[in-house]
Amino acid sequence: MNTHPATGGRPAERPGEDVAHLLVRCLEAEGVEYVFGIPGEENIRFVDALNGSAIRFVLVRHEQGASFMAEMYGRLTGRAGVCSATLGPGAINLLLGAADAVTNSAPLVALAAQGALGRTHKESHQVIDLVPMFAPVTRWSARVQVPEAVPEMVRKAFKTAQRERPGAVFLAVPEDIEGARLTEPLGPLPVDTVRAEAPSAAQIARAAEVLAGARHPVVLAGHGAARAGAGEALVRFAERLGVRVATTFHGKGVFPDDHPQALGAVGFMRHDYVNFGFDSADVLICVGYELQEFDPAKINPRTDKRILHLHRFPAEVDAHYPVSVGVEGDIAQALDALAAAVPRRFERDAAGEHIRSLLADELEYGRGNDTCPLVPQRVVADVRSALGREDIVLADTGAGKMWMARLYPTYAPDTCLLSNGLSTMGFALPGAIGAKLARPARRVLAMMGDGSFLMNSQELETAVRERIPLVVLVLVDREYGLITWKMELELGRHSHTRFTNPDLVAYAESFGARAHRIEAAGELLPVLRDALAQDTVTVIACPVNYAENLRLTERLGELHGPF
Repeated sequence: MNTHPATGGRPAERPGEDVAHLLVRCLEAEGVEYVFGIPGEENIRFVDALNGSAIRFVLVRHEQGASFMAEMYGRLTGRAGVCSATLGPGAINLLLGAADAVTNSAPLVALAAQGALGRTHKESHQVIDLVPMFAPVTRWSARVQVPEAVPEMVRKAFKTAQRERPGAVFLAVPEDIEGARLTEPLGPLPVDTVRAEAPSAAQIARAAEVLAGARHPVVLAGHGAARAGAGEALVRFAERLGVRVATTFHGKGVFPDDHPQALGAVGFMRHDYVNFGFDSADVLICVGYELQEFDPAKINPRTDKRILHLHRFPAEVDAHYPVSVGVEGDIAQALDALAAAVPRRFERDAAGEHIRSLLADELEYGRGNDTCPLVPQRVVADVRSALGREDIVLADTGAGKMWMARLYPTYAPDTCLLSNGLSTMGFALPGAIGAKLARPARRVLAMMGDGSFLMNSQELETAVRERIPLVVLVLVDREYGLITWKMELELGRHSHTRFTNPDLVAYAESFGARAHRIEAAGELLPVLRDALAQDTVTVIACPVNYAENLRLTERLGELHGPF
């Protein structure tokens, strides 16, 4: 554990200041750069106190948008993103982003005002008990009861949110506490950072024994590997032992898809190409994998595979995830130690090459398909061509997410962002704002269906006003396409999934954004490139033909292994 003194632009002690200013100093000490939110009557002192600080308050148009901005900022930086709201409805609107952050393992601290302590025990205007409401979807949920508790509670909030496994924390600050004057000097607590310990040598030896006896091991790398920065160690491990590496949707990029031993991403709702790579495996080396990312029954249906679990914490219990050996500790160190302890190299399998060629063929089909509305494979191919290796795309939940997660070649961690824990719609536009603030040198693209776009499209105004350049690619089919796809697969028919849209170009322009409508397949790539080169907000409305959805699942259903 390393400890360093609190830092910030204010003195460590200020006798007589109010709690709002103390709270801001505590946030500064935690390294907070942005607070995303909307002011309310009960937290005006906190918002006012931010004016004299190094923290930028980003005024949003809906508290749900603030929570997604904070979540993506936290996911990319590893430091908790902060969102703020007033009591009652404002606080409740933060709930979805908090739940999304927990299920996606992203650090977030949600702050909300609350009515004065003297009226929280009874029926009172706008007062509901927020703490138990947030408790099931956060790592910790609490209310500040006395001013003296603020430094300890803020430190605990950030420590809890940022630990491994990260997630959301909720703090309610009653309005009378916020405005109270301090009777004694108080300041932020020192910030301590817990470092991952080296893995146990005994567990490495046990894992090596299992792996040495394997015939066909496969690696599954998850979000934890990306958070741990274990990508280089994963490449070393794969190259030394000659094993194939697949990733979860959240792990995309932690092992580059253009590496010859990359297998692709698993997580699709059917037995996809990459799943065939697991069918003949006898040992699964699960690196930073968390069960919420992907159901292990999809790759271990008969529970007959031996599993090595490499992570900072023990595996969740699941009948289809029987861990033979768990190696807890620093993931990169564990990979290097395990590779050094296994005295053999595995032969490359032909199945991996076949899987890679099938994925490449789909992308090539897309590049050569000039129909309009565009096929989703063409959209994925053009987005990949328009973005650099380190640029960031956020793929919102829907049919488009499935095509991106399956096909989008990803070369660096956290450059293809999805909500796969909760699979929340509407996160990508506000999330792109948080992503751009977290990584200002990267180009950022939010790819959304027209259904998810209209859920939080008001945040276009936030991006324009705050001068946060990004591109929003809206895939237009006037339908909740993923639900149509699922209904057709399960029921043979669909209903109640169609809707209409406003003129999306005029709508975007009314916010002050640039806007384009794609009318031919060949227009998308040059429009994307031009939009990404601009220092402004751009919306691109692109018609898409999801007839490819059922064609894909029919084709997958006709495949038979082993490859």
